[in-house]
Amino acid sequence: MRKLLKQAKMSVRQLLSYGKYYPDSDSLFQQQQLILVNQWKEWRSKELSPLKSIQEAGFRCYSQFEEDGIILYLMTLLGVANGTAVEICCGDGTECMASNLIINHGYKGYLFDGSRVNVHRAREFFKSKKDCLLFQPEIRQRWITAENINNLLHEIGCPKDVDFLSLDLDGNDYWVWKAIDYVRPKVCCFETSNVIPTNLSLTIPYDPKFFCWTQENPEFRSVSLLAMVNISREKGYRLVGSHRHGFNVFFVREDLLSSLIQETTLEKVHFNEWTTYSQKHRWESVKGFPWVEV
Repeated sequence: MRKLLKQAKMSVRQLLSYGKYYPDSDSLFQQQQLILVNQWKEWRSKELSPLKSIQEAGFRCYSQFEEDGIILYLMTLLGVANGTAVEICCGDGTECMASNLIINHGYKGYLFDGSRVNVHRAREFFKSKKDCLLFQPEIRQRWITAENINNLLHEIGCPKDVDFLSLDLDGNDYWVWKAIDYVRPKVCCFETSNVIPTNLSLTIPYDPKFFCWTQENPEFRSVSLLAMVNISREKGYRLVGSHRHGFNVFFVREDLLSSLIQETTLEKVHFNEWTTYSQKHRWESVKGFPWVEV
């Protein structure tokens, strides 16, 4: 029996030892994504794209759903490499729209989160990544408001010509995006509320202390797609698509649109099962709340 136990322990040690020589997952992600990037570059050089929508480029690496692929696709078509990314509400970094760009594509990151715990974990997360060993993202613990966002972007050292911006506050998203004028991102990803019917331009009333998870009903938060489209148009951006569930949506600066990156409609973004279900069953519980028409 002792001999068998000793052999079992030896086997475990050997397996652990062998594991040290296997490629890490980020190395494999990079190899696979490089194949895609090179394919997309070839399409760009020929001004061709077989994809019917940006959704078809989607895959998940660190994003919540398939946004990583969509973001990388847009960045590639725009010719951006080793760029810059801003994430407003980055969480702990493990589920973050900017993480794939930072870890696997050499982007400089400027990240914010309101939670001290999340910021600590995010710093440890990026420190654990070999590709961030000499090039850490800037991460700050800040509560984001319309009044402080531009100063915070300046203080963290963010360049004005930033390449990618992700905004997901679960609250004052409309008001913060409206206030941002320090940077003019090439591509933006916003979370919108697909609970709100497609034809309504609504947002929550502005409250710098708003926190949806302490509200009577957390569905009362964020902004409708139509409201975000309208304010983005005013700022010089056009809706180009979304992930498959229709609430994480993408905008591109209008001067960068081309035959490869074209504006789409709200109806196409909201034509999916989750949005249809949400507007039919979830909107009823919050439609009487004090939404603001914008």
